[in-house]
Amino acid sequence: MALSYTLRQPLKTAAADAADRLVLITGAAGNIGSYFAEQNRGRYRLRLMLRNGDKEAGLREYGEIVKGDITNLEQMKELCRGADTVLHLAASASPSSTWDEVLPANIIGTYNVFAAAKSADCRRVIYASSIHAVSGYPPDVQVKTSDPVNPGDLYGVSKCFGEALARYCAEKENLSAIALRIGAFQPIETAQDEANIGLLDAFVSQRDLNQLIIRCIDAEHIQWAVFNGLSNNRFKRLDLSDARELVGYEPQDDLAEEHPQLEPTELAEDIRAHSKADASQQSGMREEVD
Repeated sequence: MALSYTLRQPLKTAAADAADRLVLITGAAGNIGSYFAEQNRGRYRLRLMLRNGDKEAGLREYGEIVKGDITNLEQMKELCRGADTVLHLAASASPSSTWDEVLPANIIGTYNVFAAAKSADCRRVIYASSIHAVSGYPPDVQVKTSDPVNPGDLYGVSKCFGEALARYCAEKENLSAIALRIGAFQPIETAQDEANIGLLDAFVSQRDLNQLIIRCIDAEHIQWAVFNGLSNNRFKRLDLSDARELVGYEPQDDLAEEHPQLEPTELAEDIRAHSKADASQQSGMREEVD
């Protein structure tokens, strides 16, 4: 089976403490970027990249505010200077986006971010991919990171480009890169809304994605990887094995435990793990091992 990651020896010059890392966040005014900045303003030094017109209120206290456009390569080179890690979140994010909408930000802009990070000698880019990179698979398939990409829309196609570029930069340009296939990023209150049962297999809570991003920033042994970003849902559209094993991801939330329609079923107790016998049965090897 093809691996969805490559490893490297930890850098001897790695930052001794997380607070020594300067993290540039593109799309810092968005839902993921603003939450990450709020939660990690004391953990890292943050450079928060906004577009002209983005609201700065509430962000100034989290880090250095800078303005720029990811479609401008020279601006990106300047903004990447001195950064340890680039957390690339900026994108045209609608699944219904047309080619004309994804081309500037998701293709040209993503290329510029990686090129600028390489030019500025950054250690790593963490690229916000999406579950849409593999949403073309049937809903009864749990997708592993080693499965071929299978986008369900042009937005997903653009995310596949970013994943391919991340691998190229990691393996040919020596710029470490991790792509995160992010599911439905929502506050826990959204999971508790009866109208949102459709998120059952794709939900990722704020605190779980925050944890995954931190682990990806701090891991020194990863050269390139694709990780799936979901919470610990009872039903998972994406497999989390690689993230658990390689960076110690330990998601805390499960939409099935939060959703009012599902909580009474006590899924954790009612659904059996068909790979082992019921508690009332003896081991099939009991005569040989007793």
